[in-house]
Amino acid sequence: MRLRVSAEGGRASVEVLGAVPALLMLGLVLFQLLAIGYASALAGNAAEAGALAVASGVDATDAARRAVPGWSRARMRVSEGGGRVRVRLRPPSPLRAVARKFEIEAEAVVAK
Repeated sequence: MRLRVSAEGGRASVEVLGAVPALLMLGLVLFQLLAIGYASALAGNAAEAGALAVASGVDATDAARRAVPGWSRARMRVSEGGGRVRVRLRPPSPLRAVARKFEIEAEAVVAK
């Protein structure tokens, strides 16, 4: 009886070890989806801040950059023209190849 229990316990350990890579991959995918959602919110807020700056006659690029946390400023591009402020932001990613693939874009318009 003991021999049978220990053999089944070893098989369960191997099955758990086989599931670890799948769980890690699932965790990475979920993290990336959350990062994309957060970057989308940041880009929208930055575009809106830039548009409000255009409306008040202040530099839109500077206002958009001040509207986001420090880590995201290096990943952000701001362009403005004709009352439009467009912000492009790359979300953080644990994999460099994935980080280059995603870019979130948000735009805000001010009627002059």
